[in-house]
Amino acid sequence: MSPVNVTKMIDESKFNRFHGLVLFWCAFVIVFDGYDLVIYGSVLPLLMNEWSLSPAQAGTLGSVALIGMMIGALVFGPMADKWGRKNVILFCLALFSLFTGLIGVTDNPFEFGIYRFISGLGLGGVMPNAIALMTEYSPKKLKSTLVSIMFSGYSVGGVLAAGLAILLIQSLGWRSLFFIGALPLLALPFMYKTLPESPSFLLIKNQQQKIGSILSKVNPAFSYQKNVIFTEHVKEGAGAPVVKLFKNGRALSTFLFWLSFFMCLLMIYGLNTWLPKLMNGAGIAVSGLVFLLTLNLGAIFGAVFGGKWADKWNPKSVLIIFFVAAGVSLTLLGLVKNIFLLYLLVAIAGASTIGTQIICNAYISQYYPTEMRSSGLGWALGFGRLGAISGPIIGGLVLTMNLPFYQNFLVFAIPGILGAISLFFVQEKYSNSFVNQSYQREASEENEALLP
Repeated sequence: MSPVNVTKMIDESKFNRFHGLVLFWCAFVIVFDGYDLVIYGSVLPLLMNEWSLSPAQAGTLGSVALIGMMIGALVFGPMADKWGRKNVILFCLALFSLFTGLIGVTDNPFEFGIYRFISGLGLGGVMPNAIALMTEYSPKKLKSTLVSIMFSGYSVGGVLAAGLAILLIQSLGWRSLFFIGALPLLALPFMYKTLPESPSFLLIKNQQQKIGSILSKVNPAFSYQKNVIFTEHVKEGAGAPVVKLFKNGRALSTFLFWLSFFMCLLMIYGLNTWLPKLMNGAGIAVSGLVFLLTLNLGAIFGAVFGGKWADKWNPKSVLIIFFVAAGVSLTLLGLVKNIFLLYLLVAIAGASTIGTQIICNAYISQYYPTEMRSSGLGWALGFGRLGAISGPIIGGLVLTMNLPFYQNFLVFAIPGILGAISLFFVQEKYSNSFVNQSYQREASEENEALLP
């Protein structure tokens, strides 16, 4: 019997219950990543009062988890090659859930920071592996759609954190939010039983029977037999070194992608950390948590509709519009006093910051050729994490300067304009689609040369 190509079978499969289960668990992981993003901003005003923290100290404390996330991504990414994606996801989920829960019993900033850092290690390790697993098991025609749906869990987690903060802080205290963050521990047995391992890892370990069992779920028409041999098509140049991102005219665009990711994540993490405090400091007679909830509700719409618009039109153009919308909405936030307009502007800011990040991920994955796609996205996200770390710190430093209210928002609006400028100069003629067209043209010329 001829070998069965695992990658081809998954690519050609139709979405079914098995794909839905993988989507559910991967989105579940991303939900709690988003929950962790917003939970600190939700409790920040209370922590500053209880522990007498200055804005600069609070901003630094907020960046501790982000430093952990950067290190976690670098450490646990390579570990997945030895342990398997499933094992790393389960371990990282247990790590960040346990230490998020332990934050609820801390009584000083030092312990709080240590536990946040360790939970950040788990969050940093779980995200890229969840993305990779979802991509590996998605039918080819639905890869972008399913990854976008999975990423919308990021905003759902943010809404969940802000909503629970409004409901629980007054009656149960800020610690209750971190106890809720430990709930994924209860899901670990179910994930262990139902979440599949990466097909690539199973092939490397030559676990043919497990692959056959999984493929029978991917394609119910497939019947596994012991004499079947499974293979995977590996393209030449897979796992290309980072230096290839700077070759063939892509150097400028690669740098501009990194810069745009930096600006986008700076806005996202800066706003989710400091928005409640900024609104409370402005004397607005509405809880800052309501604005945080609005920000993340807007992000859901930005992710869903932005992804559709990017598929329909040029993603680069959509991203530039989103970045400009972020800059304009954040600028107006410091000038408008009408409460309805404030809600609207906060929702637009959420849609055009978090939504922008999701579209950026999809754009980069289409920009680079397949053999360097993971390197392109991974390093852009890694550089962008520096922006995520900077956001809370910059916000804290700005608040210590006691600037006029509108100037506080200008600090977060400027990165939006810089992000738009960065993407404007991305050279699309060196993108994946252009390279494919070049290869096709070269192949056509070679064929014509062979004709008599």
